[in-house]
Amino acid sequence: MNLPVIKPLIDTFGRVHNNLRISVTDRCNLRCTYCMPEEVVFMDKHELLSFEEITRFVEIVAPLGIDKIRLTGGEPLMRRNLPQLVSMLCKVPGIKDVGLTTNGILLAPLAQSLFDAGLRRINISLDTLDPARFRQLTRRDGLDKVLDGIHAAKKARFHPVKINAVAIRGITEHEVVPLARFAREFGLEMRFIEYMPIGADHWERDKVYFAHEILEQIEQSVGPLVPASDYDAKAPAQDFEYVDGGGRVGIIASVSRPFCMSCNRVRLTADGKLRNCLFALNEIDLKPLLRGGVSAAEIANLVRGSVWEKWEGHEINTARFVKPQRTMHTIGG
Repeated sequence: MNLPVIKPLIDTFGRVHNNLRISVTDRCNLRCTYCMPEEVVFMDKHELLSFEEITRFVEIVAPLGIDKIRLTGGEPLMRRNLPQLVSMLCKVPGIKDVGLTTNGILLAPLAQSLFDAGLRRINISLDTLDPARFRQLTRRDGLDKVLDGIHAAKKARFHPVKINAVAIRGITEHEVVPLARFAREFGLEMRFIEYMPIGADHWERDKVYFAHEILEQIEQSVGPLVPASDYDAKAPAQDFEYVDGGGRVGIIASVSRPFCMSCNRVRLTADGKLRNCLFALNEIDLKPLLRGGVSAAEIANLVRGSVWEKWEGHEINTARFVKPQRTMHTIGG
């Protein structure tokens, strides 16, 4: 039998896309200053895609080469019965990997059920180990719950457990070393992310704490690093390993070292908008199509068209850069 030849999701720059980030809610139990405003009106529940609609979309794009999924928010664990969605997605033919990014507040009681549902990769956002600084950054308390969630993820056998920290000059640069030491002590993979223009506040480039500064600080105070032998050039993080074998550090340098030309990601927002870049200025509303009986072929063609039209890069470092109207919590981290 001759099987159909499936063309990959490719853009005009030759980038092949296999990674889909799905936001399941815009709601969050924190108000991180670099992500969202303190006062916000969340979407009505009926505006969000159902688990069945999300799964149908994944069933449409999996034959196009999408094999890796990450669930995001807002805070995805605020979406009820999320392990059910994980289970549904893990059963879609062609999907090899389902991950989750969470702030960890609600993770402790859900970690084991998420693992049992098929989730294997988990990233937990944590910018500081200091309760006062945590409240300054998130406008809420809850550091103890995040730490409980991290330990619960380890107990549930997630490996690796990755910790994401946003590096902001004048605010969190002093958190780099304590976080790196914490990660080494508990067998976690630490990842630092350069501050990006995607939050509600006016972006100040002077607040970017650059990748080379982070690495220098770690090497001076924690231990020497070398590039990881299994570094994935398509991954957003540049990975390093401690020379003594005591762990791993990743740097996501979106500003100082843009990785746009190796990007393999597309995004689906909680309200059903398809975005071909985190900083995209245009999006396609798929929700009425998923709800209106439009054929899988028609939706697949729209996805192909969106990917084909993807721009070269976000242009943060040029005068042409335009900040998206959506903030991070409505796009999906």
